[in-house]
Amino acid sequence: MTTIETQSQKKASPGLDAKTRPQKQPPYHVILLDDDDHTYEYVIGMLTKLFGHTTEQALQLASQVDNTGSVVVETTTLERAELKRDQIHAFGRDWRIAHCQGSMRATISPAIA
Repeated sequence: MTTIETQSQKKASPGLDAKTRPQKQPPYHVILLDDDDHTYEYVIGMLTKLFGHTTEQALQLASQVDNTGSVVVETTTLERAELKRDQIHAFGRDWRIAHCQGSMRATISPAIA
């Protein structure tokens, strides 16, 4: 025997409540830190390659990191922020500067709403 659910029974059935509803992941900033061992060309190339920024966007971010000491280059999930930070760290040295020893530095931080 099959039972037919009435409209009132459907409404009374528990749906997705706050505990079972998928939660959004909190956003994180990828923050590029300034140094004197990398050229604007290096920073622009890195930002266009790793983040898909346009040359104009990358130039603006390079200028901001140079002037302020740090700049948010992307806001994303924790996992992607960690990946992008690691990609910055692995990007390699700036061959245009003889004393450059390696990649730029970056950090991640929770994006406070």
